Amino acid sequence: MPRTVLRITGSDRTEFLQNLITNDVKRTDNGLVYAAILTPQGKYLADFLLTAEADGILLDVASDLAPGLAQRLNMYRLRADVQIAATEITPARGLGTAPAGAFADPRHPDLGWRAYDGRPSQEDVDWDEVRVANVIPQSGIELGPDSYILEAGFERLNGVDFRKGCYVGQEVTARMKHKTKLRKGWCRWISPAPPLWAARSPATASPLAPCSHNPAAKPSPICDLTAQERTCRPLRRKCHGQRGVIRGLTPRLSASAQEMSTKKNKRDAVIRDCRQNAAALAHKPNDLWQYHPTSNRRRDNE
Repeated sequence: MPRTVLRITGSDRTEFLQNLITNDVKRTDNGLVYAAILTPQGKYLADFLLTAEADGILLDVASDLAPGLAQRLNMYRLRADVQIAATEITPARGLGTAPAGAFADPRHPDLGWRAYDGRPSQEDVDWDEVRVANVIPQSGIELGPDSYILEAGFERLNGVDFRKGCYVGQEVTARMKHKTKLRKGWCRWISPAPPLWAARSPATASPLAPCSHNPAAKPSPICDLTAQERTCRPLRRKCHGQRGVIRGLTPRLSASAQEMSTKKNKRDAVIRDCRQNAAALAHKPNDLWQYHPTSNRRRDNE
């Protein structure tokens, strides 16, 4: 994903950011700092990496979030001695130990290093695969306007400091930390085998029924399951070869919440899946199968 680097200068820059973001800006003296900015209701707006310069602070953010983030920071600036400007710096990144002039990624050791001195990035690295393997959520995929940073794992990723003092959205975040038990999160998800209909060759594949979560979504061919899955849930999944193995991050529920959700929705889910499968394969009666709505036992269509 393209990145944009903003430069924040002015004598009030440290205090200005300290009152807005989820992590301690003073830690930039020792390397990169991962942080986010939230709404007053504690919901995610943007996440970024910070590093200190001699006369400013560099803010490394996804390019699609940069204009909105700059506008948000300028809204809070008021009369503070702070200037915010975009730069032409292109972040570099690589795996392994950080070389001289680079900084270790604070989110996870396997994410390697980042640099802002114009050096090239390490080539032949599937960064999306590295991110998924280490359960690192990404803006626009797992992170969105309805995300809470603790459910997204920011505490594990060193993206929040509960001792730094107040910031926008801090009250909700602290209450989630100390007063409640998190019921949602993200975990790695691997499907060892494709669904029954995904094993067909593309030449004989029939269109899938529209996603039940988004009835207006355009049906996708069976040989491209990832397109339909992404319209169904905001997950990043990757298909490897014709076997249909899909990898990605999927929401995680606590045991109690999962059990309660399963008991409540099991029957409806079985009936819905049965109808979807029937709609997708109605022209091939010999291959159609379904679940019995009352016993949840698989049976072949006769």
